[in-house]
Amino acid sequence: MKFIPILATTLVSLFWPLAPLTAQTPAHPEYAGSQTCVGCHEAAAESWATSHHAKAWMEPSETTVDGDFGGVEFAHRGRTTRFFQKDGEYFIETTDFPDGPTTLKVVGVGGIHPLQQYLIETKPGRLQSLDIAWDQDLKIWYHIYEDQELKPEDGFHWSGPYKNWNARCAECHATGFEKNYDPRERRYSSMQAEIGVGCEACHGPGEAHVTWAEHQGGASKSPFPGLGPTGLMVAFSENNAETEIQQCAGCHSRREAFEDGNPLPGTPFHDAYRLALLRNRLYHADGQILDEVYVYGSFLQSKMYDKGVRCSNCHEPHSGALRAQGNAICTQCHSEAGNTRFPSLTLKVYDDPSHHFHETDTAGAQCVSCHMIERTYMGIDERRDHSFRVPRPDLSATIGTPNACNDCHTEKTPDWAATELQTRFPDSPHRGPHFGEVFHAARNGASGIGPDLLQIAHHAAFPAIVRASALDLLSTSDGSDLSGKTDTLLEDDSPIVRAAALKLLQRLPPQARLVPVLKALDDPSKAVRIEAARQLLGLQTARLPENSLASARSASKEWQASLANKTDFPETHMVIGGTSLAMRNWPAAIAAFTEVTRLDPQLVQAWVFLVRLNLALQNPAAAELALQKALLANPEAQELRALRENSILQ
Repeated sequence: MKFIPILATTLVSLFWPLAPLTAQTPAHPEYAGSQTCVGCHEAAAESWATSHHAKAWMEPSETTVDGDFGGVEFAHRGRTTRFFQKDGEYFIETTDFPDGPTTLKVVGVGGIHPLQQYLIETKPGRLQSLDIAWDQDLKIWYHIYEDQELKPEDGFHWSGPYKNWNARCAECHATGFEKNYDPRERRYSSMQAEIGVGCEACHGPGEAHVTWAEHQGGASKSPFPGLGPTGLMVAFSENNAETEIQQCAGCHSRREAFEDGNPLPGTPFHDAYRLALLRNRLYHADGQILDEVYVYGSFLQSKMYDKGVRCSNCHEPHSGALRAQGNAICTQCHSEAGNTRFPSLTLKVYDDPSHHFHETDTAGAQCVSCHMIERTYMGIDERRDHSFRVPRPDLSATIGTPNACNDCHTEKTPDWAATELQTRFPDSPHRGPHFGEVFHAARNGASGIGPDLLQIAHHAAFPAIVRASALDLLSTSDGSDLSGKTDTLLEDDSPIVRAAALKLLQRLPPQARLVPVLKALDDPSKAVRIEAARQLLGLQTARLPENSLASARSASKEWQASLANKTDFPETHMVIGGTSLAMRNWPAAIAAFTEVTRLDPQLVQAWVFLVRLNLALQNPAAAELALQKALLANPEAQELRALRENSILQ
């Protein structure tokens, strides 16, 4: 198999003449384990012990496994799975497996409520999460994706790369997790300081803190620079909400990780991840949740975030429970009394029929029913939108987005709901133009939309994620002249805006891109530096001054490392393949797209690239073989059938 040496060539010498990748973990204290914390922090530890964090990943045992393993069978679309115990251990016998019927041992338990999943080691070190889960409320087995018929060879099948626990789940279910994937052997040697989200997942490795505590709070020399006065890596402060929010966001967000496993707690979010923007199929055009985007991207859109509200204002950080029940969680701020921490609050009665127009103590009278719509994921897991928005049924009528009113009043129309709100709140400022209307038009290919997207991007009153998303849409919209129109955005306070503005530069001539790209190579946020490294492709850099070359090498190495950390992802090899095409490295491109098809045979675009590349290289036999394999895996794919029907190989 030629893939591995070609991959190494691509990652190391394709971008810049860099040294081979090596592990360069900065010195930090060792992990001490959550049990070490219990002695001094008894109340916090007691709250944490029953939390979803503590039970995010557990060893299988009588006290952790809630599912019925008493020989019960579950059938789904012609495939049967049986759950049973033997000698005190838990097993799953299934016909739903790539190599035919098999029996696999349960090696891990994921989560506690509303569902519990079970982890299976399908190959040494490779953990997969079964799509048949245990419903904790109904006490039954159910299939998470009931409406999908996924064949065992499909990349989204429970045994495939998208359901791999090591790559897709473990870093948010463990403490101090290291994925340790070997692309040569295609094998995981993952390890972690602790399964479950322990104390040190948020506060950082505790060795130095334990030493400080043993000295009864006295000064002690530490070999680790930059630690707080108590030896902890993360200093949560009443005066700095952002540290807490970004620490939570590492897991509670839809994002792409740059590192292999957990970044050290306290690492700025945009040095560790690329945040998913308000893209189609992830969010509705108006920013409401659609796919599993978790919380951070929604919260960034809210006025609460803008005013300095943090996660722990509503959630007790150790138990994860709400600080109050029902509307009391909202009226701690939204009331006649207000809250002195947030002086901009409007002081008025909210928890009253005069505001919500529903009978007290009914579902319609709950603040969250109107301002935090609920959507169901994984079959039964209900999650709320944290953008805290005002219902806009008028937008539902014009661009088809959902609204809280019609979530309940399903027999009514959006026009009815809009009229009701107009009658009840005649002077409401929450009407009129909305960025969602522009986003909807752009997503649907409207012409002449560029100026509107630019206006949103420049409008300081919009949240940064909205402004960055406008730029992201602009990169694929009409060909409006952008010369000089994004310069100030490259200096924006928000790293996601700066990164999106950089990406937009690809629409400009090379001579107009070089200077801003070179400047961005030294940006304080890694997410921006990596985007700058991507934009270097195709630019003339041979005569750059040495300081610019050094910055280019450094940023390119960060991009290289981020790709190398995800060589078990099909989407990573799509990026490597595209980069190889841009650099005219045909063997590397073929190797990358071949690896994509091995990991995810349903990623049709990779097959198309393989067919066309081999034809361009005058290798019709390889092109024909690729097309045959592609059609076998995707018999209904129109792009592939078009290649055959158009006789492209003849």
